Amino acid sequence: MTISQMLLPEFDQEMASTRKVLERLPEDKLEFKPHEKSMRLDRLAGHIAEMPGWIASVAGQDKLEVPADWKPTVATSKAQLLGLFDGNVTNGRAALAGMSDEEFGKNWSLVFNGHVAFTMPKVAVVRNVVMNHSIHHRAQLGVYYRLNDVPVPGVYGPSADDKTPA
Repeated sequence: MTISQMLLPEFDQEMASTRKVLERLPEDKLEFKPHEKSMRLDRLAGHIAEMPGWIASVAGQDKLEVPADWKPTVATSKAQLLGLFDGNVTNGRAALAGMSDEEFGKNWSLVFNGHVAFTMPKVAVVRNVVMNHSIHHRAQLGVYYRLNDVPVPGVYGPSADDKTPA
């Protein structure tokens, strides 16, 4: 079994769970921010929607240089957010499926303003920078929902709001 064949079921499961969380986006709370150092809800949701597409920036390339005029994604509506997320999942999944084991072992770098932020094997980028990072922020979004009385869907089992299995 190839590395991509091992990662694809996990990717599919996590992206389906992430979509369930994004589907609950409270459009009337987009400016919510639990703390001055926290991201606003609209930016956090947008960040989560961006991440699956990052895999396409890893496949076939040895680095990504973030342009100086890069603008972070901000959710403006549930429809906009889900459309972006679904497109990024499709593109990310296709890129993941097309990567060879040899490519997964190659190093990849993220470059900001001419400075290398990190370099690691592509398999670690997919697992840590995309999947684990997405899971981390998905959990943050669940806390934002809880603080705003938005029902939190079950992800790895039922939640206190959703008694049906995930």
